[in-house]
Amino acid sequence: MSENPYRGHRFPREIISYAVWFYYRFAASFRDVEQMMASRGILVSYESVRRWCEKFGHLYTAGLRRRRARTGDKWHLDEVFLNINGVRHYLWRAVDQNGVLIDILVQPKRDQLAAMRFFRKLLRANGWRRPRVIITDKLRSYAAAKRVVMPGVAHRQHRYLNNRADNSHQPTRERERRMRRFKSAGHAQHFVEVHGIIGSHFRLRRHLRSAADYRRLRSKRFRIWNEITGAAALA
Repeated sequence: MSENPYRGHRFPREIISYAVWFYYRFAASFRDVEQMMASRGILVSYESVRRWCEKFGHLYTAGLRRRRARTGDKWHLDEVFLNINGVRHYLWRAVDQNGVLIDILVQPKRDQLAAMRFFRKLLRANGWRRPRVIITDKLRSYAAAKRVVMPGVAHRQHRYLNNRADNSHQPTRERERRMRRFKSAGHAQHFVEVHGIIGSHFRLRRHLRSAADYRRLRSKRFRIWNEITGAAALA
């Protein structure tokens, strides 16, 4: 970070980054984080934790995006509904064949224009590099938007081929219940984007790795996190 975003904060960056990591990484509330910090002798209010998450969540997410490995060439796309103040919205999500989150977008509709907007956001997040193939359910908006935004990209539409994207919604559903739903579309977009990127960074698919490989990769991911948050500089 070129400027010091921690200037003026009473607590050091290690404490702030740890609180933000704990909130977004686990199904914890702000009050849960307050109690967890208190158990370690750090007296901070849940309101301070909330302000830290609002301020630093996107800063950390931007750093993780810059440091993450190149995404795969097969994208799985899916959308689920969210009820926000009694109004139905849709959460669009894309992951690659390795389960790595590409991007998320909350929108009030799921028509062709919404799908086009989502496709363009995915391309921006991926450096405008197109996938080899996209896999979706049978929503017609995907095919219509692909013809405009990503012509030439192969498109497979099948209910069961898209289980990877469908399963990726589960952590968000869990947090939605924990938070007793989102307050607004902006609040939902802010949370799910940060929660998704941080969760994807630390979700290492343990069942596919040996214990030694898992520990090495886990240490590497924590080292990247400390470099992005600046905590390593004071370690």
